[in-house]
Amino acid sequence: MLNGNMITRERIMITRERIASMEPRIRPFVRHTPVLRVDMADFGRPPLSVDLKLECLQHSGSFKARGAFTNLLERPVPKAGVVAASGGNHGAAVAYAAMRLGHKATIFVPEVSPPAKLERIRGYGAELVVGGARYAEALAASEDFAEKSGALQIHAFNQEETLVGQGTLGLEIEADLPELDTLLVAVGGGGLIGGIAAWFAGRIRIIAVEPEGAPTLYRAFEAGRPVDAPAEGIAADSLAPKRVGEMMFPIAEAFVERSILVSDDEIIAAQAALWDRVRIISEPGGAAAFAAILSGRYAPAAGERVAVLVCGANANPAKF
Repeated sequence: MLNGNMITRERIMITRERIASMEPRIRPFVRHTPVLRVDMADFGRPPLSVDLKLECLQHSGSFKARGAFTNLLERPVPKAGVVAASGGNHGAAVAYAAMRLGHKATIFVPEVSPPAKLERIRGYGAELVVGGARYAEALAASEDFAEKSGALQIHAFNQEETLVGQGTLGLEIEADLPELDTLLVAVGGGGLIGGIAAWFAGRIRIIAVEPEGAPTLYRAFEAGRPVDAPAEGIAADSLAPKRVGEMMFPIAEAFVERSILVSDDEIIAAQAALWDRVRIISEPGGAAAFAAILSGRYAPAAGERVAVLVCGANANPAKF
């Protein structure tokens, strides 16, 4: 990977200064989510203190609210409102932010999106359009809608404002856990890990975690650029956009140590463990980072201060 000092401001416009200036602007609209310290011995693993950053408790049920509000506050919104494509969480966040700020929202989602996410989007008053097998098809439909209607398109991850907004979570994590050594973050399109990595800028170890069925960043690291990857698996609604964003990739090359792949079974086990042991509801994408610790695919060194980002909770509680 590249040395962080080799990355110029021209290549990375997602700076610490920009993130820090944005944080107070979105603060009235987003929650400062809690941190819960757990002992992995309670999960049947060797004793180890791990901090869980519970961004699953954020408005709209995921971290995506940060990027959504940043877009709506930073960019002029036309009379036609905003449009977004999403596996569910980004759409819910855009719908929520539009509702709070008084704008119309149209959300395109693929058929794979679970009912819990669709209900949340409708509940925020957005126009919901379901169609296509995967996120890429919903994105194409949303782009066509934006061109015809004049609505402002808000990309789920390949957008400067989206990355800046997600970067405010890095700022918050550092305030909560100033002695942190390592942070595990789930990856789909990379907007979350890109924003967080831009904030920390190499000052802590950041590990990406991805489903085996959707190794977008893993494949990009192998190829040296964003490339198409499979878009399958239990977390396909949130962690399977086909490829990572062009904007986040230089940041990941500079500041993300590596990507770890976890299986669907390991993700399911992490979901169940979070509910059984600490009564935290997480969707598959939200539990993926914890799956890396629970399965032993990431093994911390002695004395290493580790945190896991639990990033989404838009799942049906009846399944737990």
